[in-house]
Amino acid sequence: MAIITIIGAGMMGSGMSRPARDNGHEVRLVGTPLDREIIAEASVSGRHVPMKRQLPDGIKYYQTEQTTEALQGADYVICGVSSFGVEWFANEILPILPVNIPVLSVTKGLLDSPDGSLVTFPEYLKSRLPEDKKDKILFNAIGGPCTSYELMDRHQTMVYFCGEDLNILQRFKDLLATDYYHIEISGDIRGVEGCVALKNAYAVAVSMGIGLAEKLDGKEAYMYNPQAALFGQSIREMSRLVKMLGGDNALAGGIPGAGDLFVTIFGGRTRRLGYLLGLGKSYAEAKEELKGVTLESVVIITRMCRALRILGEQGKVDLKDFQLLFFLDSVINQGAPADIPWKKFR
Repeated sequence: MAIITIIGAGMMGSGMSRPARDNGHEVRLVGTPLDREIIAEASVSGRHVPMKRQLPDGIKYYQTEQTTEALQGADYVICGVSSFGVEWFANEILPILPVNIPVLSVTKGLLDSPDGSLVTFPEYLKSRLPEDKKDKILFNAIGGPCTSYELMDRHQTMVYFCGEDLNILQRFKDLLATDYYHIEISGDIRGVEGCVALKNAYAVAVSMGIGLAEKLDGKEAYMYNPQAALFGQSIREMSRLVKMLGGDNALAGGIPGAGDLFVTIFGGRTRRLGYLLGLGKSYAEAKEELKGVTLESVVIITRMCRALRILGEQGKVDLKDFQLLFFLDSVINQGAPADIPWKKFR
């Protein structure tokens, strides 16, 4: 039995408690400052209110100020924060992480730099380690189609674990794999994480097809051709982007890319945003309707297009290869109408 400390009691962080507990490990679930009510309720009833699920029995719960206690004696750490919590994790958690403890992150996204370069979150966290911990903590990540509530319900799920050290990844696989949670390991951090981040952007586009159908033909409309065309263009552009990042672009057509994109367009906030835009609402109107909802898709669209423009000026990419992504950027950041540029796709 291992001791696993999960930092971040949101949906996916808490979801990881299911395979961990099913495999008999001790799980310590630590809330961020935003998770106080989740931890308070779960510690009394075992219920995760936002997920609307009972958490596994035997979890030990900690509020954020008890993080140091929750890390004492831990064998592994799971970073369960969203992309909006990465800076908090870097500032507050990295300085107190024990050395030589492997970290597995559920966080999805990419960060852009002023020169147009892009980095994954495992790379970013590695760069933020205090000097006395440099090269003493390895950061790994999960990619692929996995919703928290389905994982909690033990639905069949296939994901990738990626990182620098395949031996560490194998240890994580041995730790968490079950008869319903299936894990492939890969040393291609940029390939896996690139797909994981980009699918959030392109899920907005495919979901536009759902709103478009309702706008044109009414509530009960079934229009799959537009969604399929948008899905295909998304995979083409995602493949080019992953290759640009230095990853294996074949992953764009597999579990981390197409698989994760497929899941994302069937529910959640990203689908809702695309749906509202497809109905003809402006981004400002959609944002108002989704007030209080974090939109990671908007962040990745903005960051990717900002980086691509710089790389385009340097002659490193052809911006015409990313017509769908820049269309999304025009709708979200420039107030353009959601008129899908079908004839520009290639």
